[in-house]
Amino acid sequence: MSAFPAERPSAAVDAFLDMLRAERGAAVNTLEAYRGDLARYAAFCAGRGVPPEEATKTVVEGFVAALDDAGLARRTAQRRLSALRQFHRFLVVDGWRAEDPTAHIAAPKSDRPLPRTLDEAEVDGLIAAAHEVGGPRGLRLACIVELLYASGLRVSELAGLELAAVDLCEGLVQVRGKGGKERLVPLGSQAIQAFDAYLKVRPVFLAGSRDQGFLFPSRGRQGFLTRQRILQLLKGLAVDVGIRRERVSPHVLRHAFATHLLARGMDLRVLQTLLGHADIATTEIYTHLDRAQLRATVDACHPLGRGRGEER
Repeated sequence: MSAFPAERPSAAVDAFLDMLRAERGAAVNTLEAYRGDLARYAAFCAGRGVPPEEATKTVVEGFVAALDDAGLARRTAQRRLSALRQFHRFLVVDGWRAEDPTAHIAAPKSDRPLPRTLDEAEVDGLIAAAHEVGGPRGLRLACIVELLYASGLRVSELAGLELAAVDLCEGLVQVRGKGGKERLVPLGSQAIQAFDAYLKVRPVFLAGSRDQGFLFPSRGRQGFLTRQRILQLLKGLAVDVGIRRERVSPHVLRHAFATHLLARGMDLRVLQTLLGHADIATTEIYTHLDRAQLRATVDACHPLGRGRGEER
C-alpha cells in the first residue's frame, strides 16, 4: 500500500499487541501481521494529523476507502479492517478512549475462494502410491500422508510433532496448535497401522538428528522434517499418481479431511474442534457442496425427496 508506507506504531498499538500476546496467546506470525497492518494505519492517521488512538470515524472511513483504491484482495482488506476493529475495541475496553469509531464501519464482502481439495478417490490414490514406495522412506511417507488426512493437522503441527504426543493405544494425537492451544485429535485404524509400521523403521532416521524426540527426526538444523520437505515429498507423490503438483499440499489434505467428513454428516462444531479453529466462521468454508451433493442430500433426507427424485 504505497500511499501510506508503514511507520512505527504508537504506544497504544504496542499496548494492544502486548495484550494479544499475553492474554490471547497470539502466535508470532499473527502478531507480526497485526503490527504491519496497524503500522500502515498509523501512517495513514499521521497524514491526517492524528495518532491512531485518536482517529475519528471519518479517518477510519478514509482508510477503508484507501484500501479499496489500492486494489487489495478483499481478504487482505478484511484482515486489515479486522485489525482496526480489534484495536479500537481494545482502546475502549482498556480506557484509552470512550467511543469506538469502527463500530458502524461496513466490512467489504468476502470473496474468499473455496478451499482447493481432492476427492476421496484421489486421496486413496495418494495413500496407495505412498505405500508402494517401499523401504523406510516409503513407510515414513505413507505415515505422513495417512496422518495428514486422518487428523487434519496443519503441516506446522505435523512437522514439529513429538513422538510422545501420539498415543497408539487410545488412537489419539495431542496437538499444540496456533497460539499454543492444545487439542486431542483421534486417528483412524488405517492411520494407526501406518504409524505402527513407520515406528519399526524410525531408528533409521535417528542417526545424526539433533533431537531424538520428534516423530519425524532429521539431521537438519531444526531436528525434524521441515514443512518445506514434507511439501516436496507430497508434490513428488502427486506426480507419481498423475495429479497436478499444484493441486497437492499438506493444506489440501487438511481441506480434504474437513470436506469429506462434512459430506458424510459430521457436525460442524465437532469439526471446528478437530481443526483447532477459534471461530466457527472459519470452519464454515468447508460447507461448500456441489449441486449434485446438495440434491442427493435433499433426496436422502427430505420425506418427499426419494419420490420426487424418481420423477426427475
